[in-house]
Amino acid sequence: MRAVIANGVTLHVQEAGDPNGQPVLFSNSLGTDLRLWDEILPLLPDGLRILRYDTRGHGLSECPGGPYSMDALSRDAIALIEAMKLGPVIFVGLSIGGMIGQQLAARRPDLVIALVLSNTAVKMGDPQAWQDRIAAIQADGLAALESAVLDRWFGPDFRTSTNLPLWGAMLARTPQAGYTACCAAIAGCDLTETTRVLRLPVLVIAGSDDGASPPDLVAATAALIPKADFHVIDRTGHLPCVENSAAYAAILNPFLKEYAHG
Repeated sequence: MRAVIANGVTLHVQEAGDPNGQPVLFSNSLGTDLRLWDEILPLLPDGLRILRYDTRGHGLSECPGGPYSMDALSRDAIALIEAMKLGPVIFVGLSIGGMIGQQLAARRPDLVIALVLSNTAVKMGDPQAWQDRIAAIQADGLAALESAVLDRWFGPDFRTSTNLPLWGAMLARTPQAGYTACCAAIAGCDLTETTRVLRLPVLVIAGSDDGASPPDLVAATAALIPKADFHVIDRTGHLPCVENSAAYAAILNPFLKEYAHG
């Protein structure tokens, strides 16, 4: 466990794998933390330097006052890469993490050699719907949304799993101020024009039963990027790396092997 000050914010970082290997930086989704990637880590190829961080306002990272912007969140990632002297990374982002990755790659192409966009899009949801969610959380607390969020996060198989309550607990323990500040960042974000000019290798992954970023929405983002490789994992929702880690790794690992070390 490590704290890194990046863009004036203390971010919680964990590192594994080969310290001399190609850096692969993982960015979590809204309402989760770096444990989102726990099931994937043992399945990743050898020889990689694996780094995970909690987005500001999530997990053990600092929760400065909001609202946040996608620009600020991408500058966190830029500053983290530079502070840790990682050089160009393979960036893997899910949901808001994928939006951060798109902004990062557009703003600083020298810092990203390849990009994985999981369960994300250039624009996610209607701004008013996000404002309504923020208002509901401020009125009744984040825990009041737990059931609805879990239905969007997971496909039918996982919703009967004994592990489901653990993910509800992770959501409920997310700092409310950080969650709503990130909701505001998503509400104000449309990355269409910057994402359509990306020219780096991109892998795009969707879940067939994703209630937060449906496959058609994710596919439309993939279609903006020349030669982007698009996959759908059947019977999974918004967090397929949790629900079917083996299928997720089977898609992710060849991409990591191909673009490690440029």
